[in-house]
Amino acid sequence: MRVLARLFSALTLAALIAGAAMLWLRPPAPPPGPEIALSGPLDRILIEKSARRITLFQSGQPVRIWPIALGFAPEGDKQREGDGRTPEGSFTIDRRNAGSAYHLSLGLDYPQPDHIARARAAGQSPGGDIMLHGQPNAVPEPIMVPGDWTAGCIALTNAQMREIWDHAPIGTKVEIRP
Repeated sequence: MRVLARLFSALTLAALIAGAAMLWLRPPAPPPGPEIALSGPLDRILIEKSARRITLFQSGQPVRIWPIALGFAPEGDKQREGDGRTPEGSFTIDRRNAGSAYHLSLGLDYPQPDHIARARAAGQSPGGDIMLHGQPNAVPEPIMVPGDWTAGCIALTNAQMREIWDHAPIGTKVEIRP
């Protein structure tokens, strides 16, 4: 009887571990929202932190809505370097990095004067290098690291990042809402 109990316990544990691994390794769900063929550059990008959602706009219409990951402590506006928050406000894509450690990355013009002033008043650095980017290069496709894990950036799947990369030139407006 003890042998059966141990066997049952071992099988239950193995099933739980396998289930947890499948949750972590599962590919992301198909993107929700409109799937209109993209042509030309995006008008703007809207990031809603509380909804963990990015919306891409073309010709004034939403053309993609995807889930995102944020900084590891996403509540509130970024205050200082290392706080794990994703900044809030209106930004512009100001650089492109095809050799990023996170697949591809598009840099935002953060910090802005108000971020710099607030951090300096507290005797701190506002931080920098806030990006829209894909998954860490060591993570195989189509896996997406679960949860909010960046240092303050906005992370997507690599496929989603490639689509943004192809349609968001330098100068694209990005609004990040709480």
